[in-house]
Amino acid sequence: MTMRPIRIIGDPVLRTPSEPVTSFDTELRALVQDLMDTLLGAPGRAGVAAPQIGVNAQVFVYDADGHRGHLINPTLELSEELQDDDEGCLSIPGLYFPTPRAMQATAHGFDQHGEPLTISGRGFLARALQHETDHLRGRLYVDTLRGETRRRALREIRAGRFHSPSRGL
Repeated sequence: MTMRPIRIIGDPVLRTPSEPVTSFDTELRALVQDLMDTLLGAPGRAGVAAPQIGVNAQVFVYDADGHRGHLINPTLELSEELQDDDEGCLSIPGLYFPTPRAMQATAHGFDQHGEPLTISGRGFLARALQHETDHLRGRLYVDTLRGETRRRALREIRAGRFHSPSRGL
């Protein structure tokens, strides 16, 4: 089992759009396994994207609403219906804010062997798919916040009010 340290806000890899995966090889399968080990290695995690462990590749893993898997080179189709629940991020540990997201998401991409893959979900699974895809675009959930919620989040981040996770996780 290889749990990798999670990169924290301020690390440039979190703000860099990830490169599409072009080789579906053993190196990619090892990355997917490291991501899954990192996801499942601590309780309460819903997803981990490659940039969060310092890898510039369009890959993420998820474990939300009873669905667990991975997706490579994702694209999203989103519903117009919205949800506005609290959202957090391993890269900004300990902070949670109401974050508007589409209620339903369908993600298209590939599995670790290059086979086409589609994942659809509502509610929390839809939120996780959107959150992890944002990571691959160099975006954090706080980038989607607006108004006073955004101002409060940025104040707390600047003040260092998020806690660094133990052992870098």
